[in-house]
Amino acid sequence: MKAELLFFWTAVGLYGLSTFCYIFGFIANYDKLFRAGLFSALAGFFPHVVAIAMRWSASGAGVTPFISISESLSLGVFMTVLIFLISEFTLKKVLPLGVLVMPVAFVLLGWAGTLLKEVAATIAPALQSGWIWVHITGATIGFASVLLASGMGFLYLYKERNDAGLAVKLPELGTLDTLSYRFVAGGFIMYGLMIISGAYWSNTVKGNYWNWDPVEVWSLISWLIYGIYLHLRVTFGWRGTRLAWYSLIAVVVMIVSYWGIPFGVETFHAGFRIQH
Repeated sequence: MKAELLFFWTAVGLYGLSTFCYIFGFIANYDKLFRAGLFSALAGFFPHVVAIAMRWSASGAGVTPFISISESLSLGVFMTVLIFLISEFTLKKVLPLGVLVMPVAFVLLGWAGTLLKEVAATIAPALQSGWIWVHITGATIGFASVLLASGMGFLYLYKERNDAGLAVKLPELGTLDTLSYRFVAGGFIMYGLMIISGAYWSNTVKGNYWNWDPVEVWSLISWLIYGIYLHLRVTFGWRGTRLAWYSLIAVVVMIVSYWGIPFGVETFHAGFRIQH
């Protein structure tokens, strides 16, 4: 446990350094701080992976590393940083994207550290299902995608209001708008996969597909919110500023539904409690 905590808090510290670099790079309009932030995030990603792997190996056969809220937070941040790093190294001229992504990753992982408990030794029979992997994969990739979409929306709004300095180095407004749309579309698909797999899994465990669990309801609301985003864009031709603001507001709802509700309300999803 001590070794795991060392790697875990090292990752938190490096994500914090990345956050500092991105925020002050944005304020000072200094590219080198963005690069420092990117490589700090990359450096933090490796101990983060090690911490997850150590927790998984210590838990014993059949116990996956995302049963508790802290583990769910950690895995969600892992997927977010992974997709963020892939995006940064493949897309051009979006170095400032981390100014929104990394502070969220840092805060969520730090919160996970305050909730961290001993590794579970056993797992409920209902959780010993391949569907949990589909469910969690859809949830984490979906969250990562819409968070990056909101980051693109933030950069869009910044560039729209500024015509010098950092704004000049960003992609064209149309490119940022398209990237945000693509991330939302990907997140909508993956979040839909999460809901469908969760419903099927619930049926195998409880004998019904829908239980009106608060997390289920909020997840459906979040999914529909992004469905409305796509509908407004595809059907009504919305573009630019309105959708940029929409993506920023929608990601707050996503965070509340994914982690806020399970933390604050006694639900099936609060540490994956299952009644037998």
